[in-house]
Amino acid sequence: QAARPDEALLAFDGFLRGLPAGVQFFSLLDANPQLRDLMIDIVSTSPALADYLSRNSAVFDAVIGGDFFSDWPGQARLVADLSRHIGTQHDYEARLDMIRRWRNEWHFRIGVHHLRGLIDAPAAAAQYADLARAILVVLWPVVTDQFARRHGTPPGRGAVVLGMGSLGAGRLNAGSDLDLIVVYDPLDVDMSDGKKSLPSRLYYARLTQALITALTAPMAQGRLYEVDMRLRPSGNQGPVATSWSAFQSYQADEAWVWEHLALTRAAVIAGPQDLAADVEAFRALILQRPRDLADVAAEVADMRARIQSAKASGSVWEPKIGAGRLQDIELVAQAGALLTGSTARDTITGLRSAVAAGLLSDAAETDIENTYALCFAVQMAARLLADGKLDVSKLGRAGQQFLLRIMDEETLEAAEQKLAALYGSANEVLSDALAPYAGKAAL
Repeated sequence: QAARPDEALLAFDGFLRGLPAGVQFFSLLDANPQLRDLMIDIVSTSPALADYLSRNSAVFDAVIGGDFFSDWPGQARLVADLSRHIGTQHDYEARLDMIRRWRNEWHFRIGVHHLRGLIDAPAAAAQYADLARAILVVLWPVVTDQFARRHGTPPGRGAVVLGMGSLGAGRLNAGSDLDLIVVYDPLDVDMSDGKKSLPSRLYYARLTQALITALTAPMAQGRLYEVDMRLRPSGNQGPVATSWSAFQSYQADEAWVWEHLALTRAAVIAGPQDLAADVEAFRALILQRPRDLADVAAEVADMRARIQSAKASGSVWEPKIGAGRLQDIELVAQAGALLTGSTARDTITGLRSAVAAGLLSDAAETDIENTYALCFAVQMAARLLADGKLDVSKLGRAGQQFLLRIMDEETLEAAEQKLAALYGSANEVLSDALAPYAGKAAL
């Protein structure tokens, strides 16, 4: 019943090949039908999960030992667990490979729990975010210490890593990359103190590159994450790391409205606590500036039109990009947060802030909120079932049933009609809300 039964069988065979000699696996399957169904679900539904299972038979120990199905530990316990694991490794590359192995195990567990209906989409998104944040909390000091061996300790107060976009909002999916900004504060220190000292600006630029490499370099256990730095001040034209003074000056005097919209979802993930507190306080200060509804709405209407002209909507099973879809709704939610000075990072609070600001009506917000929740669930499922665009015609029965369960529909045709109707309705609501301001953005 798998979409690609030969590949499913090969993945299962790879798993069997990796089992230690003497494991009575088929006796376990015979005695535990639930375990059998779990194995079949994994290898026949999600190629990414099947590939991981085929190369990591040791995960089976956790599955049959019971820990695999225990409650989610939360970010703090993940940090402690990962710190304990890398404490056994003293070589830098060995530590990076250990972090990848550890991440893959937890990433696999989240995917399986989601696939089996043990957690819903919001819970899975929060767990993926916990995992990414825990890795950054542990990895950033590891990278910094390694860099400091040659170039000296970080000048001044050090640097913090800001999570932007979905990472800042605490909602990632199985295929998310990480939107990051690094902000450093050298105080009045011009050079690092190492045997190969560097000017402070160059020091933090190279340190940031070292972090990107640590996250993205392909190793025996693969990559940790892809990284996107385009949300930093001045985008790809700006320095890869931004000084604290430059960050403040830019956000206060030069940033475009869209950059302040992005700031509504920014969160400090790792780095010195004093600098982290200063960055968060400054973020709140910028967001709580008085805003004019007409000015912000006009900018959002213009941005929305630009996005829709540049990025055509895909199939109904691609709920992120397009009119009335996730990105469209999130844009209005960010506008609501900016208009009310809300420091909350989640989309639902942002939509309710849009009501408070007079951009949406209560009834419209309720409809949009329901649409967003279902679109988000579909997006989470799509990224679990496919690395790229989801083609439901190429899914096996198990994958299709997973989608139908999420959609609460009995047929794919009904589910597609439901999604199309939701997109159309949401687009109409958002277009009506922004229509009075369209074409009035400042040049």
